[in-house]
This record gives sequence, structure tokens and C-alpha cells, in this order.
Amino acid sequence: MNVFYEEEGTFKVGAVLADNMTSLQVEAPHGKRAKIKAASVLLRFDAPSLTEFMDVAQKKAEDLDPNFLWECCESEVEFASDALAADYFGDRVTPEEAAAVLIRLHSAPMYFYKKGRGRYKAAPPKALEAALASQEKKRRQAEQQARYMQSLSEFVLPEEFKPSLFNLLYRPEKNSVEWKALDAVCAAMKLSVSQLLQKCGAIPSTHDYHLNRFLLEHFPEGTDFDELGADQLAVLPDLPVADVAAFSIDDVTTTEIDDAFSVTPLTLGSFRIGIHIAVPTLGIAPGSPLDKVAEQRVSTVYIPGNKITMLPEPVIQQYTLSEKQLRPAVSMYLDVADDFTVTATTTRVEQVKVAANLRHDTLEEQFNESTLAGGNINHPFGRELTALWNFARKMEALRGKTNDSNNERIDYNFNLHGDHIMITERRRGSPIDKVVSELMIYVNAEWGRLLADSGVAGIYRSQGNGKVRMSTSPAPHQSLGVSQYAWISSPMRRYVDFINQRQLVGLLRGEEPPYTRESESLHMFMRNFESTYEVYGDFQRSMERYWCLRWLLQENVQVTGAQVLKENLVKLDRLPLVARVASLPELPSETAVEVEISNIDLLELTFSIKFLRKLQA
Repeated sequence: MNVFYEEEGTFKVGAVLADNMTSLQVEAPHGKRAKIKAASVLLRFDAPSLTEFMDVAQKKAEDLDPNFLWECCESEVEFASDALAADYFGDRVTPEEAAAVLIRLHSAPMYFYKKGRGRYKAAPPKALEAALASQEKKRRQAEQQARYMQSLSEFVLPEEFKPSLFNLLYRPEKNSVEWKALDAVCAAMKLSVSQLLQKCGAIPSTHDYHLNRFLLEHFPEGTDFDELGADQLAVLPDLPVADVAAFSIDDVTTTEIDDAFSVTPLTLGSFRIGIHIAVPTLGIAPGSPLDKVAEQRVSTVYIPGNKITMLPEPVIQQYTLSEKQLRPAVSMYLDVADDFTVTATTTRVEQVKVAANLRHDTLEEQFNESTLAGGNINHPFGRELTALWNFARKMEALRGKTNDSNNERIDYNFNLHGDHIMITERRRGSPIDKVVSELMIYVNAEWGRLLADSGVAGIYRSQGNGKVRMSTSPAPHQSLGVSQYAWISSPMRRYVDFINQRQLVGLLRGEEPPYTRESESLHMFMRNFESTYEVYGDFQRSMERYWCLRWLLQENVQVTGAQVLKENLVKLDRLPLVARVASLPELPSETAVEVEISNIDLLELTFSIKFLRKLQA
């Protein structure tokens, strides 16, 4: 005796070795023995053989049309499979035919719902129609996906991909046919999505690829300011005009000129230094649309060849310290003795006439270590610059930072001319840098002290044990060597400076400052600034890395010098580009080496680097 039975959703056959009423011992065609429940048995038969039975049943099942069987069934009524087999084949149904009907019913779940062992119910017409439509849709999608995969494998972009390219690159719908095809080909070819699409010609600009990804995440509504402009500014109060001729010192690309300086001779060799900071907070009220957009943007985003400003350009033009213009400013005046010590300070809100905007590229030719040593600064502001230089050196010494190793670091300027990149070095600590940085450190530290001593809340930066943190409480900044430090000198470029300036101006004008130390909004501004400013900095560094790699390709640099920083970490010559060299032998820090560059990938921002040799000192 043989049995046809169901086990775990699968139909099987076996020869009965023992029948214990409620269970059977059976042997499968391949010889494996098993114990099955008697209730699992659907059919019993003596002939044909087990193998032949299954072959015949499977073939007959394939010949059965599930749609015809469904039409033969009464809707919404349960039926036994053997009853349907009798209707289909006639009263003399063979075991193979009965098994065939069971196999076909079981393999067509859209047509027949299983209700029990050997029992089914025909699907309702609407449900069947929907299921068949879904099946047809999946079939067409499978064909479509196969066609897409074939095209992508040949690095040809399917026409249907073009309208959804942006989403495929940055925010893919992972249930779409396009994404499934793309993902499958990427896995097969061991390529990233961006690499595959680039090979298909879908990424014409690697620069725009990185920029658009950043903009989508952090500026999803675009970088325009809509209708916001200078007409949103409040009317300026009537301010006194300072009797000074101020000048600014900035890079040639700077348009948000926040700071300017003046030097006025006094008696007996003393003089008065003016540090003048643009004051956009006079025209932007707390909670106004301009204030909200500045709060949202946090700061200006800087990347080589481009920037996304915190404030609209028309607003910047109202407050930037442009030459030949009278501009509102908050000014700190330092009375300085002939030995360059500060004897008195005062701060006021006023208007300042900006006589000139000095630029690094031209100023450095006349204001540098050599011209200072020779005492021959041939510049309209030579006397003022010399006074500021000597004062800056005095302040640096008072901070205990005369021999600061940071003064020997190299800064890099990225200048774009179309697609051509120029990367130039500037040693930090040059006279220009020292003058500007020392005056900014001084004014930020002193205004921070003024806020603290007056009991006015502010946002401070402190540093201890190598860690920089922001807080509403003043604390020492060890790296700068000051007792407290508050960013206030860049209110058009950083929202923290803007907030602190708003507090300072309120104090100076005898008004109630907008924020207290307990203000939740102040803490929210601080937290948001820290996280977002870090993201902006990471993006700027990644785009600088991008342009470094572009420069290597542009200059066809395959072998270059480098300096060992530590372990297997090196910095390439002429570039702010650091990499780990697996093949680097154990060498002391600052050792000069020669390395080979290859496999530059502008999408992944990666490259291969190999140690060639140690260079002679």
C-alpha cells in the first residue's frame, strides 16, 4: 500500500511499512523512512510505483487550467478536492487524477483559498481580478527590471531613468523598479550607485554631485531668500558719527566685511585704536523673518569658489563695511600708551566712515616681515598698520602665545577660474594675520567680559584639556590664553555672534537684552549652532578635499613629496591633503618622503597612495 500525503505544505508519496491507525511508518522513493500522522494522508493507492505516480500526477496537474477549474466551482462555498476531481474527470477518478487536482488547487492560491486538508474555496471574483492584475503588474515589472539591468550592465542609461535621476542619487524609492535594477547591477559589478551612474553618463559634474547632496539635506527649500531683502530692515536710529578714518583687512573674495580698524594719534606718543564691527542687529528685530532665516541658516557656508550667505545679499550690502561708505558699527576704542599697554577702553554704537577696504593679495606686498624690519612700509595706512602690528605683538606676549606653534601653520587659499583650480599657501602668523587675529581676540574677550560683569547673558567659547565647548557661562579659553571668550566680531556670518551682539547693543543702549541666561531659546540657539556649524565645517573640508584631488588630476601629479605626521599618516606637499600610507615604513614625524598617487575617484573622494622612498633632509 502506498500513500499520497501532505507534510509542511508539500505533497509527498511513500510506501506504507506499518499502519498504527493514528500514524503510519512510510518509506520515501529514495529510501528515507518517516513517521507521519494518519490525518496527513490524502490518498491511498497500490499502483503505479511511487516515482511514476508523482510524475503522472505532476504532468496532469500542469495540464489543468486553474481558471477553468475556478469557473467550475460555486463561489463562496467550500468543497473537497476529490469532489472537484470527480466533476472534472468523471466518476472513475484515478488516484493520479485526484492527486493532480490537489496539486493544481494548492499551486493556485489566487484562485483557491485553502480551508483545510484537501478542502478549498474559490476566490471571490473581485479578489481574483485584483490578484491577477497584481500578478500581471509584477510580471511586467520583472520584464522591465530585466531590461533596465541589461542596459545598465552595458553602461547605457535607460531613458526612463532620466526624470528620476535626482531621487535615485540622493533619496531613492527602494521599492521602485528603477532602484531594484540599479541596486542589482551595482551588487553584481561591485560598484556604488554613483559610480555606476557616472559610467552611464548620468553625472556630468562630480562637483555638483557633492554640492547637490549637501543642499538637499541642509537646504531642501533652496538657498534663495524668497522675498526677504533690505525692505525688511528696521529704520536705523540716529547715531553719532565717529571722527575716524577706518580701514578693513580681508581676503579679496570677502563681501561680508564685519570688522574695520582705525588709529588716532593722542598726546605724548600714545594713540587710540578703534575696532569697528558691523552691527546688523540694529535693523533685524528678534523673531522677525530676517532673524528667523539667520537662525535657521546658523552661519554662512564657505566652500571653494562659492558660499551660501547667512543673510540676504541686499541686507549684507546695507551693513558690510564697504569703503567710501558711512556704516553703523559697534566700536571699541583702546587708549594705548607709547609702550603699547592699554590704559582705557570704551565701547559705543555709532556710524563709522570706512576709508578703504584693504585686500590680502595687494597689502601683503607692502606689509610683511621684511618691510616692517626695514621700517619702510610704503602704504597710505603704513603708520596705522605699524602701530597695530606693535600692539598685536604686545597682546600676543601678554597672552603668553609669542612662541605659539600655531603661528607656523600653513593656510591654503582655493581660487577657481572656471574649472581650473589654484591652491596657494599662506603661512599663518604673517603680520596681516597677526594684526587681525589679535584685535579680534582682544575685542571678543573684552566684550565677553563686559557682558559677564554686567550680568547680561551671552554664549561663550571655552577650552580646557584640549576640548572646546560652548556655554552660557564664561570660562577660560586656555588655547587663546584669555579668561573668557565670546564670538561677537562676525555678526553677518555667524548667528552666535549675531546673538551676542544683540545682547551687547541692548546693554550699551540701556535696553533690556532679549535673552537671559535661563532662556530656553538661548540654549536652543547654542545647541543648534554647534551641531550645524560642525556639519558645515565637515562639508567645507570635504569640498576642499575634492578640489585637492581635482588639482592632482589637473596638474597630472603622479609622484609627489609628503611629510610624515605620525605612524603611517602623511600630508602631501602643497596641499591640505592627509592620507594613510599602508606601505610606509616606521619613520619619525616630519620625515620627508616621496609617494605615488593613483586611482583618484572624485565621487568617493578617495585615492591610492604608495610609499616610494625617503627623501634627504
